[in-house]
Amino acid sequence: MRLLLVEDDASIATGIAEAFARQGDGVDVLANADPAVAALSMTAYDLAIVDVGLPGMDGFELVRRIRQRGLDVPVMMLTARDAVQDRVRGLNLGADDYLVKPFALDELIARGQALVRRSRAAATPVLRCGCLQLDIAARTALLGDAPLELTSREWVILEQLMLAAPNVVSKSQLVDGLGQWDREVTPNAVEIYISRVRAKLAAGDAEIRTMRGLGYRLVEGRTPPAATP
Repeated sequence: MRLLLVEDDASIATGIAEAFARQGDGVDVLANADPAVAALSMTAYDLAIVDVGLPGMDGFELVRRIRQRGLDVPVMMLTARDAVQDRVRGLNLGADDYLVKPFALDELIARGQALVRRSRAAATPVLRCGCLQLDIAARTALLGDAPLELTSREWVILEQLMLAAPNVVSKSQLVDGLGQWDREVTPNAVEIYISRVRAKLAAGDAEIRTMRGLGYRLVEGRTPPAATP
């Protein structure tokens, strides 16, 4: 995904940008709010992370202007303020989530990815990959004309892969997604769920491919069998 980070503290901005970059995401960084609305108007960002305490125009005013322009990019606000009224103000102005400093980078990434998943699901309630179809709203799946039966955890795995397709989803991202069902999910368990979903997709033309050292990606078209020597 591609995100815009509006943060005037250089060390914090660098840490956040590098953390998302390690996930394979593109990050544009601005140190003040003035050019941010124009940047969001011209570029299809998947997520905006906005610090409240910006020089000049603060983060609250930036979010107000983003929503005033009709821009529906998900917005995560960052602040050193822990007052309830500040969080309520940000959310009422149109922010989607709020994180108080200091925070763990892993939490920021997980919550940012969750916002993007919800935004993509709302924008595209029916996902398709070849003959595979996932209706997010109805929570039903079809493989060709046949219903595809999925457990809750299998659904989460397939939904994350389809929302990201054809990009790679890391094993840690899949673990985070499954956490709402089972806090003890391990990377080894993810491999089991991936194997089960693969087996259920075998009759169609959508395939989960393992990207060694990176994660998994869902693609249309199956890998041809290796030639027999």
